[in-house]
Amino acid sequence: MTDDVKNVQPQLDELISINEAAELSGLSISLIRRLVGDGRIWGKKIGRNWVTTEAAIRDYMALERKPGRKPKKR
Repeated sequence: MTDDVKNVQPQLDELISINEAAELSGLSISLIRRLVGDGRIWGKKIGRNWVTTEAAIRDYMALERKPGRKPKKR
């Protein structure tokens, strides 16, 4: 995990599916999966399903993001 994600284990009743996270945020399921995989949103795989928390999604949505292409790193 990166420094962007808090290393806190949530309670079971706080967990939501990636599908619920997509509905809550308005982001696509594939983007949420990518963000979890990149460590930008907290997530955990339980069995074959990925879960996250509403708080993790809200924290990510509160970040200031610039849409569009990103400059190439040299």
